[in-house]
Amino acid sequence: MSPDSTQPLRAQPLSISLTVKNLETSLAWYTDALGFTVERTYERDGKVRGYALKAGEARIGIGQDDGAKGWERVKGQGCSLQISTDQRVDDVANRIKAKGGTLLTEPEDMPWGVRMFQVLDPDGFKLGVSTPLAAR
Repeated sequence: MSPDSTQPLRAQPLSISLTVKNLETSLAWYTDALGFTVERTYERDGKVRGYALKAGEARIGIGQDDGAKGWERVKGQGCSLQISTDQRVDDVANRIKAKGGTLLTEPEDMPWGVRMFQVLDPDGFKLGVSTPLAAR
């Protein structure tokens, strides 16, 4: 066993890829409502199949679902994506609401030292957005 094989993982910022029902609807939600920008467009056979999105150090990939596992399956159940920011989360929440989004929870101070809210994306993926209380 090499010395490096006993060391714990030294991870870099985490990114995630989501399969979405309607690529353009999700793109609009992540860019307009949440504030991500398009970092890269993925095409195959001359058709857009996905996007790499970024906001600060966070990266989210969205790709068009092909429906092979059924259109009505529940997505994101039991999973919550956490986004940390140094911005006022109340302002982020207000932006989402102004763009037609519905929050699951309003911004609230939590006992573990953050102010946060939760929101669902168009496919039902849950996102938590938080900032340290000291950063407000």
